Amino acid sequence: MSRILVVDDEESMRELLEIALGKDGYRITGAASGAQATELIDKGSFDLVISDIKMPDMSGVEVLRYVKQTDPGIPVIMVTAYASAETAVEALRLGAYDYLTKPFKIDELKANIRNALEKRRLKEEVVHLKRELKHKHGLDNMLGRSSKMLELFEHIRAVAVTNSTVLVTGESGTGKELVARAIHVGSPRVSEQFVSINCGAVPETLLESELFGHLKGSFTGATTNHKGLFEVAHRGTVFLDEIAEMSTTMQVKLLRVLQEKRIRRIGATEEREVDVRIIAATNKDLEQGVQDKTFREDLFYRLNVIPIHLSPLRDRRDDIPLLAEHFLVKARESMGKNITKIADEAMEILIHYDWPGNVRELENVIERAVALEVTGVILPERIPDKMREFSDASEIDDGSADDEVFPEEGVDFTERIASVEKQLLSSAMRQAGGVQTKAAKMLQMNLRSFRYLLQKYNLR
Repeated sequence: MSRILVVDDEESMRELLEIALGKDGYRITGAASGAQATELIDKGSFDLVISDIKMPDMSGVEVLRYVKQTDPGIPVIMVTAYASAETAVEALRLGAYDYLTKPFKIDELKANIRNALEKRRLKEEVVHLKRELKHKHGLDNMLGRSSKMLELFEHIRAVAVTNSTVLVTGESGTGKELVARAIHVGSPRVSEQFVSINCGAVPETLLESELFGHLKGSFTGATTNHKGLFEVAHRGTVFLDEIAEMSTTMQVKLLRVLQEKRIRRIGATEEREVDVRIIAATNKDLEQGVQDKTFREDLFYRLNVIPIHLSPLRDRRDDIPLLAEHFLVKARESMGKNITKIADEAMEILIHYDWPGNVRELENVIERAVALEVTGVILPERIPDKMREFSDASEIDDGSADDEVFPEEGVDFTERIASVEKQLLSSAMRQAGGVQTKAAKMLQMNLRSFRYLLQKYNLR
């Protein structure tokens, strides 16, 4: 039941409202003066205040001001027998929900009360949802203590408050959508929609309809009008995952939307304005795509306003124990199993593995281990064979002496150097997730020389 404080120096008015509103289930507390009202507000909590304006000791406007200083969320309805435009304007300026003149209709007052309480409930619900969003999809949901992750967190905080387009790159399984959601949750658009689409998972013939919508009858199967994701996310955020898989035809249409901030549904003649923030993601090298003519250069520069690159898990091994423990808790609660920890030997295997599937692969491995484990501790035997074999191989010494031992016939120096070069190039490309500029930087080479060697050894 909502608690309402009625402030009026006329006892008959307080009794009238107590009877009339009490029938609707409201709990009414009366105050004969403004001073008594402030005491009651200090002692208890109220969902709404109804206050007369003309009172001998303290005016209703002063009561309103006190309520808003104490709790700005409490709606206040002002009533008076001495209506004046100046007083009404002052009350509304200070935050009054409404202003009624005596004698007023009880039904009108009740409607105002219902609307005010509903508005307050919706505001509180939005605040609650924002907290839930922040907990589920914000930075609190991203785990990491390595320097790379701490740097990423700072980057996300700085980027979120802007309205700039973001391009998130990184290998599959590194958490690109998590980053996109964290940016949205930290942005002024958090109260609006976050919609995502995997551009590689939707056929080209349907992608335009999914993004921009269509009118009934515009093509076979279009039996109703359909609102596209850009319209759904108006004032919110659109996440375009696997943007590199988008056809060049669709790239042209997307570019136009980014430039004009207007969309046209399939079959429509008029355009609609849309205000959305774009976050795109890919696990491919878009710069290489530009060179190969598979990705438009102008669209690339439109998307690459703020680039964020996610490091693969093998480059931030300090995060593996933290992530593994998190996934253990998540899996055991889901399965109702009492598994308390990961054995040290099993954790060592996890730390030394290279994780081509990154964080997603780690979560799957822990979930599998929890499902199979019959003791209270995840043992090395529950880790997949390939990971245990990888760990064993990484511990084998490559040589017993520092000097190279040459065979009698000698070695081909050029061939040996070429072999080392190819190995370094391949390793750098893997660790850089296929991003050539990053791989070249790892090898302290300029991009032109790096690409020359890729062509030389046919590693493209």
